[in-house]
Amino acid sequence: MCELFAVSSAHPARVRLRFAAFAGHGASVAGGNPDGWGAAYFDGPDAHVLREPIPAVRSSFVQVLENHDFHSRLVMSHVRRASRGPVALANTQPFSRELAGRRHVFAHNGDLPDIQRRWPLEPGCWQPVGQTDSEHVFCQLLRSLAPLWREPGVVPSVQARLDVVAAFAARLRPVGPVNFLYADGDALFAHAHRRHQADGTLRPPGLHLLLREPALAHAVRAEGLQVDSGNARSHPLAMLASVPLGKGAWKPLPEGSLLVLRDGEVASTSGGGFL
Repeated sequence: MCELFAVSSAHPARVRLRFAAFAGHGASVAGGNPDGWGAAYFDGPDAHVLREPIPAVRSSFVQVLENHDFHSRLVMSHVRRASRGPVALANTQPFSRELAGRRHVFAHNGDLPDIQRRWPLEPGCWQPVGQTDSEHVFCQLLRSLAPLWREPGVVPSVQARLDVVAAFAARLRPVGPVNFLYADGDALFAHAHRRHQADGTLRPPGLHLLLREPALAHAVRAEGLQVDSGNARSHPLAMLASVPLGKGAWKPLPEGSLLVLRDGEVASTSGGGFL
């Protein structure tokens, strides 16, 4: 099963992902998640989106990325075990599209059988490039959000965006497991559902959350992960992961819950009073 990870910080953090190690976290089968990797590092309304459809252990590019000095307040990543669509760049997450002059990025962990027939895309903008269920529903999400982004330069309220994303997630949950991360450069939306656990069973939790108290500096170390964020002012930092990474008070998110992270803090929630 694929692995999701994200960082939200009030101050730019250096997030170094050792994908070869990270790809094995939480995998229910030997070999981890060998079918591709990707990461998005936001810089204001735009993002560096880097992805490759080969195992991280065979990639020369990932070694360069691991040592690059990217600093970002919002980072998300995905490592893939293919379930729908061939192993190809077009099917490698996270997916990204432009909407209202901003980069929007989406990554999904789960399986949505026959979603293309159940929820067909009408002609128009945001068509899939590849064959995955994940990219198909991302295009549907953007079409649902587009009416909120009509006024140039104006970011819709968190609540308005949350309402749309919550309705989107509710439509998908009866179809199959749907854990996802979605970011628009301003906020990170995370939906937790069910996933194939390390013992092979399909059950919650689908995501875990770690909230770190405000501090002048944050340093997180785990196998495959290094996060550093420092500033003259005390600031919070939050992380999301399919399975807990390293030490800390990681909280499993309830099935069907949705939360919004902004600047290292929970800005809003839906579907569960877990904070």
